[in-house]
Amino acid sequence: MPDHPVLMARWKAAAEAARAAHPPTLVRYGPGEREVMDLFEAGPDAPVAVFIHGGYWQALDKAWFSGIAPALLAHGISVAIPSYDLCPTVRLGRIVQQMRTVADGLRARNGRRPMVFGHSAGGHLAACLLSEARASAALAISGVFDLAPLIPTSINTALRLDAREAAALSPIHWPAPNGSTPGGTVLDCVVGGAETSEFIRQSQAMAELWGAKGVETRFEALPGLNHFTVLDPLTDPDSALVRRIVELTRAL
Repeated sequence: MPDHPVLMARWKAAAEAARAAHPPTLVRYGPGEREVMDLFEAGPDAPVAVFIHGGYWQALDKAWFSGIAPALLAHGISVAIPSYDLCPTVRLGRIVQQMRTVADGLRARNGRRPMVFGHSAGGHLAACLLSEARASAALAISGVFDLAPLIPTSINTALRLDAREAAALSPIHWPAPNGSTPGGTVLDCVVGGAETSEFIRQSQAMAELWGAKGVETRFEALPGLNHFTVLDPLTDPDSALVRRIVELTRAL
């Protein structure tokens, strides 16, 4: 996508402005250098939404995405943004485990499961946490739910997935959360309407499959937005996407 360096520069500028206006608390969730998260607190008893960043599990960190915090803080929602280790330094399964630790640590901190939302690779990780009853609800933005199509691509150079590992780490094959589990049973799959057909297909398929198994799912394609601009609504406190995240986070 030719305009993505400009869009990412905009993410960085928004992140720096947000950190200046709302300095976060650095919370360590493990001993590793990247096992840290920024916690933007709306108040001592505020519900928490966790944003898990994308980058195909091999790029970026929490500092790129602070710009999403102000819109949610305006609604009284605290925001946690973790970093995690990257492939090929670690295997993808290790990243899944790190996000489990983040969710469980936040629950121990305030007694409630967090709402989890994520972009691209982060959407994959958000769905994993919902499947395991570690989240109160999940909203995946341009999520990757079936890893098998990545195996023949250059993305897999760092991931090093084979067919068995890809299947084992694809949340589309994981148990759908249901009323008998103690966690959440709501999954929103949101995608940019101008994204590639594979992103749209995977979001539709995930919503349909888990919906058929009793999960309250939604699929929505946001008109005109691509894989990068799909995050733009997260900076607007009045956007439908922010309001949906607020609704899901408050419904703990």
